[in-house]
Amino acid sequence: MISSLPTIAKAAEQIRAGEISPVDLVEFCLSRIEQYEDRIHAWVLVDADGAREEATRQADMLELGFELGPLAGIPIGIKDIIDVAGWPTKAGSPLREGHLAKIDAPLVRYLRDAGAIILGKTVTTQFASFDPPPTRNPWNLDRTPGGSSSGSAAAVALGMCMAAIGSQTGGSIIRPASYCGVAGLKPTFGRVSLDGVVPLSEQLDHAGPIARCVNDLTAMFSAIGNFIEGLHASPTLDAFDHQPIDPFGFEKLESAPPPRRFLAIESYFMEQATPEVRSITRLALAKLQDAWSEGQVFGLPTSFDEVHVQHYRVMAYGAAEYHRQNHAANKTAYAPNIAKLIEDGLATTREAYLAALNHQQQFQADVETMLSGGSIAVMPSTSTTAPSRETTGDPKFNSPWSYSGHPSITIPCGLATDGMPCGLQLVAPHNSEARLLQAAAWCEERIGFELRPSLLDD
Repeated sequence: MISSLPTIAKAAEQIRAGEISPVDLVEFCLSRIEQYEDRIHAWVLVDADGAREEATRQADMLELGFELGPLAGIPIGIKDIIDVAGWPTKAGSPLREGHLAKIDAPLVRYLRDAGAIILGKTVTTQFASFDPPPTRNPWNLDRTPGGSSSGSAAAVALGMCMAAIGSQTGGSIIRPASYCGVAGLKPTFGRVSLDGVVPLSEQLDHAGPIARCVNDLTAMFSAIGNFIEGLHASPTLDAFDHQPIDPFGFEKLESAPPPRRFLAIESYFMEQATPEVRSITRLALAKLQDAWSEGQVFGLPTSFDEVHVQHYRVMAYGAAEYHRQNHAANKTAYAPNIAKLIEDGLATTREAYLAALNHQQQFQADVETMLSGGSIAVMPSTSTTAPSRETTGDPKFNSPWSYSGHPSITIPCGLATDGMPCGLQLVAPHNSEARLLQAAAWCEERIGFELRPSLLDD
């Protein structure tokens, strides 16, 4: 048995060396689930028997000398809007109680092909929208873990799994990862297949990993991402052909630091943050002096002025299109916030929606131009620390990048006086995830956040 979880890269090395077994990792995560799940409520389904069986099978193959995939033995969670063969995809809704997935979503299949062991399905807010989930924040049970990837972030923070898949339409990867003190990656729009994923708004939906550190995000993204570096692609393109990078390349991520002065900040995000979040962000930036200076800023384009209004319009219209029939027949089955989103979408004219799409296309181009000089934008991940459980928090620092389709990442950067973590968010040009991950790893090493949720100390 093991006493603590290694990083994914370290675990891969130890498994190949015979120092630990996939069974050890699975049993550790299952023990954490058993210890904390009755308080944290991160899981919809845990397949303990299936995970143990797969871990044993992999251990036997390693004993026989077989070479397994880069994620062999790594226990992960899958957000419950994503199909896993033989399991229900409930999407947090009673309307899908009888659903049973026939096949894995492609991103799940890619993870299995890489050797990952699927522990179960993590809690999502209803239809990945704004209604508060049953999941609690492991740093403070009276605070929200964020949404909609609530269970994924909380489970990773507590070591119930080594990584998990989330999704983001507004701020549903970056925000919960930040609130729970872990790392999260929202890839470029279209870099991860959304086949087999229950949509919220197809013009905005992204899927991506949540993990404890940047190297672990890289390991997960190397399995599910469509890695075509240098290819310019519009965020409205269909998913690329699946082309994973060197399967063990994530282990070398931190060996090459990014160039000096690569970070730039914009005043809007600092002004909109609470004084304490602003202070913690500046303390983190002070540790990154080789990469950032007060005079190094990026200017938001004028199209940013309408971003939040138009983002909501696109999201609401997309939700209404998907839920139109079910909502008309089962209005009382919808939670209040998703119901309002659908109703607002139903009230949106086709002309207003098309105008919003035109604005989205303009903002995408403007942001790409803004980042064309080689800078990576940096800002707080959220405007506040995690609020109370009656909300999932404000996505206003994340939704612009869901709207523009640009890749973004959060890493924990400090602890506020209320005992809650804060995150640092980085945003890069389209399809530059490798550069973004490298930059985030460089920042992560220098910030050195090593605190863990208070629940682990109970």
